[in-house]
Amino acid sequence: MSTTDFVYTVGTRRKVVNTIAAVAITAFFAIAIVPLVSLLWTVISRGVARFDTTFFTYSMRGVVGDGGGAIHAITGTALITLAAVVISVPIGLGTAVYLTEYGRGPIPQLIRFLTDVMTGIPSIVAGLFAYALIVIFVGPGARAGVAGAIALSLLMIPVVIKSSEEMLRLVPEDLREASIALGAPKYKTVTSIVLPTAMSGIVAGVMLGVCRIIGETAPLLLVAGFTDSMNRNLFEGRMATLPVYIYSQWQNKGANQAAYDNRAWTAALVLILLVLIFNIASRVVAHYLSPKTSQSH
Repeated sequence: MSTTDFVYTVGTRRKVVNTIAAVAITAFFAIAIVPLVSLLWTVISRGVARFDTTFFTYSMRGVVGDGGGAIHAITGTALITLAAVVISVPIGLGTAVYLTEYGRGPIPQLIRFLTDVMTGIPSIVAGLFAYALIVIFVGPGARAGVAGAIALSLLMIPVVIKSSEEMLRLVPEDLREASIALGAPKYKTVTSIVLPTAMSGIVAGVMLGVCRIIGETAPLLLVAGFTDSMNRNLFEGRMATLPVYIYSQWQNKGANQAAYDNRAWTAALVLILLVLIFNIASRVVAHYLSPKTSQSH
């Protein structure tokens, strides 16, 4: 076989293998995306039935059949999620800064190990921990939105730590050395150079953590409870949330089952839209917070 024939045979074989691999990968992608498309289509097609003004302006107080809405659950989800972010971000970001900038010896390794363990804990365990705090400080049987925020923060903190640590590690070491060479102290280098450079990735990680917790049901059902009325006080009384609202509508159907089903599907659609909004917002914020040199490309 001549050199030309050998090259032609090898090139043809590579093209065939490349084509087979491309077809296989495309097929696997199509198989993976079918359940997602089916889920979205089901939620949208069934959720539009009650996607109206009433759903976003009324609660379920006094409603046993048609009508009613989920404004109390939407408000509760927003307040509890915001409180969880307020708890999680300082702890998670501070831990990430310590691990990347100050941590030396066995303690950072222990923190990373515990963070990995916390990443995999079931959500109901976080709910039990928050419930134990309520029992200690308030008494058995109490429910409060702040307890739900504490439970969700336990799930969000490890996500913030891991994502923020990775973003901080991506900051070039030359920037730190240049800042220190100009006489800036360590804390000034961290706050003025390292954090602003990594801020876009940190924001994306925080939003990822929000998307992780916003749909949790078990801990909120355990410690925040459920109510048909509006409650804006995180520190007193039961507080409705969208995941628990969906569960309640689906599980405790009245005589008009279609009305309960429609409200549950619409609440699920609203929850998906909230996750979509958070993802879009994180990309926009990350774009404007990214270094100017990155925005110019």
